[in-house]
Amino acid sequence: MTPQVLMDGVVAGAMIGLGAIGITLTYSILRFANFAHGEFISWGAYLALAIASALGTLTGGDVQPIGPFSFGWTLPVALVLAVILTAGLALGVDALLFGPLRRRGSAVIILVMASFGAALALRNMIEFIFTSSPRYFSTELQIAAPVGGGMRATPDQLLTVAVALILVAAIHLLLTRTAMGRSMRAVAENRQLAGLAGIDARRVIRTVWALGAGLACVAGVMSGLVVQIRPEMGLDLLLPLFAAAILGGIGSVPGAMLAGLIVGVAESMTVAVVGAEWRAAVAFVILVVILLVRPRGLFGRAG
Repeated sequence: MTPQVLMDGVVAGAMIGLGAIGITLTYSILRFANFAHGEFISWGAYLALAIASALGTLTGGDVQPIGPFSFGWTLPVALVLAVILTAGLALGVDALLFGPLRRRGSAVIILVMASFGAALALRNMIEFIFTSSPRYFSTELQIAAPVGGGMRATPDQLLTVAVALILVAAIHLLLTRTAMGRSMRAVAENRQLAGLAGIDARRVIRTVWALGAGLACVAGVMSGLVVQIRPEMGLDLLLPLFAAAILGGIGSVPGAMLAGLIVGVAESMTVAVVGAEWRAAVAFVILVVILLVRPRGLFGRAG
């Protein structure tokens, strides 16, 4: 494996890891696989693009790049607003779809199938509103610079890795050092007992939806920044997200990020060795192997 393959894998893995955190948190609290999570990635990227474009238009369109990066001040502002809007979208989907199903005591398979339907609806809404043409946050050309060890990366790529690591540390501190984090862990352990202890499970569920969707939004913006924005970007990332969530261990935030890096590097190696057409198969192979060999993942607890 060449150093550059490792660098490319780390950049891809940072995006996968952020998305996988939302998957693992949602599953640990709600106990179902949410296949609509990938669409929050797409919606986050498109919302940020729309807001950044609107801000640029309102200010006359002359937005200069920030330092060595390819984007101007409008994108960071748009990212913050898009995170809020994407969290609101997730809360709306839960209120309209998953919440009523939970209250009726629907089986897990019903929730999973409902998430499939939500994913299709959200994806088609993106295509209807934004069309299916690829979009970009910036047309500025960036040249990869040496970063040591024979690796090269653009400033945007280094920024995505740094943002991912900072967010993982922040989420880990939230779960381990705050009252909400303790409540989330208690609900994940036993929702009924947590309710008896005075924990508001509905508030915890809303927090998890907003947190997971916000992280998905950041992952979508990062992906759009270093690659491109497409309606199918969330769908393409969905299998790697689940592979990383299961590999890292359900409920483990550091595990999800580490597993995301592993999946990203594995995909990058596959592209370099056998070709890009086999990239999508890597996550599936990793998922199957982990389910057969170590279902609880790297950092999951034994059942």
